[in-house]
Amino acid sequence: MRYGLFIFPTDQTMDPGELARAAEERGFEALIFPEHTHMPLNHSPFPSGGDVPVRYKRTLDPFVAMTAAARATERLLVGTGICLVPQRDPIHTAKEVASVDFLSGGRVLFGVGAGWNEPETANHGTDPGRRFRVMRERIEAMKAIWTQEEASYHGRHVNFDALWSWPKPVQKPHPPVVVGGAGPRVLERVLAYGDEWMPNRDRDLGYRIEELQRRAAQEGRDPIPVSYFGPEPTRGAVAALEEAGVHRVFLGLPSKGRDEVERALDEAAALM
Repeated sequence: MRYGLFIFPTDQTMDPGELARAAEERGFEALIFPEHTHMPLNHSPFPSGGDVPVRYKRTLDPFVAMTAAARATERLLVGTGICLVPQRDPIHTAKEVASVDFLSGGRVLFGVGAGWNEPETANHGTDPGRRFRVMRERIEAMKAIWTQEEASYHGRHVNFDALWSWPKPVQKPHPPVVVGGAGPRVLERVLAYGDEWMPNRDRDLGYRIEELQRRAAQEGRDPIPVSYFGPEPTRGAVAALEEAGVHRVFLGLPSKGRDEVERALDEAAALM
């Protein structure tokens, strides 16, 4: 089992560079950052209502946090967990991913998802009902930019003629696209444009991983790595995930100050 960490980095938490150094010193493989550009007022994002956690309102840009983390470390993988692709311009985002992969020497994990906060998505000009289709085209377009000298893409939601864009990612053909989510159609998305799967719920997980690997083999693909986001931090829970076919877990850290984060880091390292 491989062990990574995730944290909502904010203007009130431990600095991403300091955190990354501490994570690498303790032997963790990766550190990933969620994304929220903003939280709309007057719209509760939760079906049952309720207040929005402070960390959602104050989240740093994940690519800025990744850059700080990458420049402070030598081996640690850095990534998004997840990047809200339907809220982002694909040409700009392709540039950010490639730039961080270049500066880090090829250490980016590009976690992607469509997002659950529909008003947030709508504020970026994307119809929430179409966000999964938009995400697929934007990821396909980014792959074209990363892998082609003169890239072009013509779809329903993304359309551009031939362009030049450097740097290209260090990782070939591009950083792993890690598809987040556990919905009923997520395996289709992983197989369509993903390199890895990152579920966050363990219901029927063993069966779904078996299905994923069976379908991957039918398509002539190697086994697809599965990382689990936010497991219960106990040896039993991690062992059960490993038995189900998970190869990496991302343990959560609190969006707090240095002292609290370092305590959580030590607890996670003891579990590892």
